[in-house]
Amino acid sequence: MSAPFIPSPARVSWASDPKASLGRLHPEADSRTRTPFARDRDRVIHCTAFRRLKEKTQVFVAHEGDYYRTRLTHSLEVAQIARSLARAMSLDDDLAEAVALAHDLGHPPFGHAGEDELHKCMADFGGFDHNVQTFRVVTELEERYPRFLGLNLSWETLEGVIKHNGPVDQKLGEPAWAPVVRYNALQDLRLDTFASAEAQVGAISDDIAYNNHDVDDGLQAGLFTVADLMDVPLIGPVLAECKAELPDVDDRMLRLEAVRRLIGVMCDDVLAETARRVERMNIRTPEDVRMAGRHLVQFSAPTLEALGRLRAFLYERMYRHFRVNRTRSQAKRIVSELFSLFMREPEVLPTEWFDKAHAGGEWERARTVCDYIGGMTDRYAIEEHRRLFSLDVGHEV
Repeated sequence: MSAPFIPSPARVSWASDPKASLGRLHPEADSRTRTPFARDRDRVIHCTAFRRLKEKTQVFVAHEGDYYRTRLTHSLEVAQIARSLARAMSLDDDLAEAVALAHDLGHPPFGHAGEDELHKCMADFGGFDHNVQTFRVVTELEERYPRFLGLNLSWETLEGVIKHNGPVDQKLGEPAWAPVVRYNALQDLRLDTFASAEAQVGAISDDIAYNNHDVDDGLQAGLFTVADLMDVPLIGPVLAECKAELPDVDDRMLRLEAVRRLIGVMCDDVLAETARRVERMNIRTPEDVRMAGRHLVQFSAPTLEALGRLRAFLYERMYRHFRVNRTRSQAKRIVSELFSLFMREPEVLPTEWFDKAHAGGEWERARTVCDYIGGMTDRYAIEEHRRLFSLDVGHEV
């Protein structure tokens, strides 16, 4: 049994300090009620792309049922874990939460199937990368302010959005990353270093959330059973512990209790391993975190190995289940057919999108079509496809 967490009133020296923020590309007066990082979090919550996440898929298409995770519920769960971990480490929890809430803003409809198909459609036009698209959403695609495009987030939040998985300088030669290169010429995000500890908390919270909740959703959908999980690392021992302590509960309650406990087990492992790394690498400042040469916030080696085996199980039994494969197949056809039609006949695009597509050459048209499709929810993409490809459906928009 782990000791109860008692929050510390002071930040550790390697935490990001909002008072020392490197600021925004477009200077703005400080808020009287919020730190820069809290303000960034609120801007993400209020933006259009965030609201659209409510009907973008996680694994199941969003119209398949209300019980399954969408990108919105997933993002909220990631943010909750990130905030808890950041507080336990005495980091800036507003910054960790801002990065967590923003991390999936660039995902297209239909999850990774939609992303893979958009990347294929854009092969001759620079490709598609959801991390870059997220960056574009917060730096140029959101139009909410009269003096600038994007959300004008602070340097630290933008750094976390684009670098939460580590340095990205090795990707800058890829055509899909050209928007990041252009922005970096205006505001250097130090793309060859690691991001803040808070951004790393956001990244590992994503891992904790989606692995646990994919187990939950897979059980809910009947893709595998509790019995199937008993020999799977991480989740199996927790299920066995729950069954021993609660022999009379049904599988539904057993599932919920095991997932709840496993989130705690994984968080405890991250806290312990991060503390070891801080001590071993003599981390004392935010700059030490960026220059550490490896992730500071991480699972222990045994947990990473066990997590790999859990992911292998989920890949085999869930992500490549024939029911999920059928949905992926439909999703890819919808994205591909929409893209092809809009490229051939841009005049069928809504007026504001046609104006953008018509203003430039083929590259600009492809990027506009990609942005239009990428911003769709699952439901809207399905309905748009019906309107354009089914003769028995009305065409009013």
